[in-house]
Amino acid sequence: MGGGALSSGSIRTASLGSSTSVINQSLSYPLQSERSSVSESYLSRPRTLQFWASALVVLPVFLQAPWAHLHPLSACLFTFVLLGCGVALAQFGGHRWFQVGSLLIGVSGSWLGGCLFWGWLRSHPVLHIPVEAVALPLAFIGLSTRWRLGAGFYVSCLLGTAFTDLMMVCTGVMNRWPEVVMAPMQEAPQILHQTADQLLSPKPIFLLIIAAVLIMLMARLMHQRGSMNSSFGRTWLVASAALTTTLWVDGLFLLSAFFQPRFSGLI
Repeated sequence: MGGGALSSGSIRTASLGSSTSVINQSLSYPLQSERSSVSESYLSRPRTLQFWASALVVLPVFLQAPWAHLHPLSACLFTFVLLGCGVALAQFGGHRWFQVGSLLIGVSGSWLGGCLFWGWLRSHPVLHIPVEAVALPLAFIGLSTRWRLGAGFYVSCLLGTAFTDLMMVCTGVMNRWPEVVMAPMQEAPQILHQTADQLLSPKPIFLLIIAAVLIMLMARLMHQRGSMNSSFGRTWLVASAALTTTLWVDGLFLLSAFFQPRFSGLI
C-alpha cells in the first residue's frame, strides 16, 4: 500500500513536471519563432531591400572617385573587402543575411570597375563603360543562380551609368571631361563649373528631361515586375531602386557642379 501510494505520488509529480515543461516550451517557442520571423521578415521586406540597394549606390559615388584618384591601388584592393564581407554574410549569416551578402557581392563588381577607371583611365571617357562592365559576364551568369540579387544590382547600376554617359555625349559635356579630370586642383573646380553652365540652354535641358523620364519609366516597370510573386521579384525591386537612385545621384552631382564643384567627387 505504502509503495503504491508513493508510486502514485511520483506519477503525479512526474505528470505535473511534464505539464509544466510542456507549458514552458509552448510559451518559449512562439516567442523565439516570433523574434526570428520579425528579424527575417525585416531583412526580406521589399522596402528594406530597396533601402539597402539605394544606400549601396550612394556610398561609392562621392567616395570612390577621389579615393581612386589619390590611392588607386588601395581603393582597388578594397574590392576584396567588399567581396569577402558579402561571401561571409551569404555563407555564414544564414538565410536572413544572404540577400545583403549578395548585394555586397554586386557592389564589389561595380567598385572594381570604378576603381580601375578612376584610378588609371579617368582621362579616357570612351573607356568608362567598357571598364565599368568588367564583371558583366559574371553578372549575366549570376542572374540565373541564387546570386541573382547582386547580379541584378550590378547590371542596373551599369545601365544607369550608360544613361549618364550617353547624356554627357549628347549635351557636349563629354568633350570637356579630360580637361576637368586632368586639371590642377586649383583650376578644376572652375572648369567643372563652366562645364555645368553649358547645360543651362534649351537643348541640354530638354535632353536631360527626356533621359530622366525614360529612367523613371524603366524603374517603374521594374518595380511593377518586382511586385509579382516570382523568383525574380526581389531582383526587379533592387534593380528599380538602384536605377532610381542613380537618377537622384546624377541630380546631386549636377547641383554640386554648379554650387560646390570641389564636393562633386569628380576632381
